[in-house]
Amino acid sequence: MKHLTVEQRYTIWAMMQQGCSQKAIALAIGKDKSVVSRELRRNCDRRSGGYSAELAQRKYEKRQKDKRKHASFTLEVRQYVDGCLEKDFSPEQIVGRAKLEGRVCVSVERIYQYVWRDKKEGGNLHTHLRRKGRRYRKRGNAKDCRGIIRDRVDIGQRPEIVDRRERLGDLEIDTMIGQNHRGALLTINDRVSSMVVIEKLNGRDARDLALKVIERLSPHQHMVHTITADNGKEFAEHKLISSSLHLDFYFARPYHSWERGANENTNGLIRQYFPKKTSFESISGGDVKRVEDILKNHPRKKLNFLTPNEFLSRNSPNQKVAFIT
Repeated sequence: MKHLTVEQRYTIWAMMQQGCSQKAIALAIGKDKSVVSRELRRNCDRRSGGYSAELAQRKYEKRQKDKRKHASFTLEVRQYVDGCLEKDFSPEQIVGRAKLEGRVCVSVERIYQYVWRDKKEGGNLHTHLRRKGRRYRKRGNAKDCRGIIRDRVDIGQRPEIVDRRERLGDLEIDTMIGQNHRGALLTINDRVSSMVVIEKLNGRDARDLALKVIERLSPHQHMVHTITADNGKEFAEHKLISSSLHLDFYFARPYHSWERGANENTNGLIRQYFPKKTSFESISGGDVKRVEDILKNHPRKKLNFLTPNEFLSRNSPNQKVAFIT
């Protein structure tokens, strides 16, 4: 038998009490000396360094319970994976959500293999992936020619509590441009809960954008603390936003997109529904609201695969983030 039995562990304990050597113990239980050495090392009391048969057996049983079990790609698992893919869940989200729900599931890599095989056979499962199987394009070191926004406050002056993600109401903001630079979407997300706002804009006029932000957030302005944006000229009216909503407005450094990583990720999720070259002039407010609702009910890895709505209901039952409604 490969694993030590309870009786063998009691023998190890008893012979240890008698001062027997590991070699003698190994002969007595019919195992190699290295097995005894590993048993004493792995299952001893970490505080006292002593060996107890009862404690060793409990540690062994816990490892067996926690050990990842082999999961076959059964019909039931396949149906669950297909259903999640159709909801545009990523393989990582599928596995994380299955674990949260206590379901049996295969690995992330196995799901990707399943999707790629389906694609080769003419299937469309890959179209539900965020990038539909495309590779990222490397960006060059293009020169920033957009100019400097007047009275901008650099992200370096932002309070440390924002970086620690300890409170609701620290927001990130951006715009997404439609085909031929006609039409745009305003995107706002909360750094802690991943709750998202999407609003359709007629263009990138700074004042129109500012008024749209104020309109959406003003009913809940007492819950909002900060907004962080990139250096796009559409945010030139940031002082109007900050004064109207009584919040602090900060700007990330040029070409430091990771300083607004949550927003960049949110925009990528939105692109699943409004891909590049989509004409934003042709989409309706209802289309935008539908996508916003989908993302509010999308499991997120950063939330341990809870959805933003679930996270808020569990962590702040008496306080809703500014744009949940």
